[in-house]
Amino acid sequence: MARGKWVFSYKKTTLLVCFFNIAVALYVLRSLYASLYIYSGNVSRNVALYNPDQIRKMEESMQIRREFKPVELIKWVKALEGEFSSETVAVELPKHLKQNIIDEILQRLRGLNSSSTDIAKEREVVENWRKGKLEEVKLALVNSNSTIPHEEAGILVRALESDWALFCEEIGLWIPAQVANEEHDDKPEGEEEFEEEVLPGRPLSPECHAELHTDYDGSAVRWGLTHHKDSAADCCQACLDHAKHAKEGDKKCNIWVYCPSEFGCHSPDIYQHKHQECWLKYAEKPRLNFKDKYPEWYRNSHPSAPVIVPWVSGITSS
Repeated sequence: MARGKWVFSYKKTTLLVCFFNIAVALYVLRSLYASLYIYSGNVSRNVALYNPDQIRKMEESMQIRREFKPVELIKWVKALEGEFSSETVAVELPKHLKQNIIDEILQRLRGLNSSSTDIAKEREVVENWRKGKLEEVKLALVNSNSTIPHEEAGILVRALESDWALFCEEIGLWIPAQVANEEHDDKPEGEEEFEEEVLPGRPLSPECHAELHTDYDGSAVRWGLTHHKDSAADCCQACLDHAKHAKEGDKKCNIWVYCPSEFGCHSPDIYQHKHQECWLKYAEKPRLNFKDKYPEWYRNSHPSAPVIVPWVSGITSS
């Protein structure tokens, strides 16, 4: 019976646990409330309070800043920004108008000589078309009997009077910029165009018929990209040996082209031609590619081309 006094029932245990949890929760809530009270007190102490005189001075200062604000200057700057932004926006054309313009310009360009590479002439033809077309559509705006609809004429006038470079980009027309190659002739009067040059290596034999600053055309019987020789004389000898040992019916080398420049030699193909390249070629009737200087029209379309032809070539007697 005495031991039963100390035995807790299930109900009593549950109540004790609940009371303990309630006590802990009340303690936590009290701690949170105390910290919040302390924080709000600190904040209220840190708030700056201004007297009426200080507030009046601050308002006067703000009024002065507003009066000295450069309102007119800001308006001018915004107006200029609007003008510049409107100038750089290309006029969007309907698809059928854009196609008509492209067809007309291409028809004018096809009228030029197909072998001509005069960029200035191409630009002149396109500019003349633009001026003529602009006059035509302006007349259509005032002429009710015009075949060009009034709405389309208005669009074309805005497009043709807008930034021409942007308009060309919009229709997909691109003409390369004209490169002005200015040459400075600082040689004394009466001096020869090319100074006498000495090719490195052993002397060339007379049958090599070497020509400085010359590039001959022909069918390659030995590619120079993988065929290097120490000198022009060795390249010429390689051509003579090829012709001597060629089988009947094969093309015999009768043209040799050599690159003597340590910086490599220019060519209009896709390859980078290195020093000492030796090209062996054949042509029934040898024809020049370039002689002495690259022409101006060629350098306009190939800006990396030098003025002087770097190759040395020869037509053998075989």
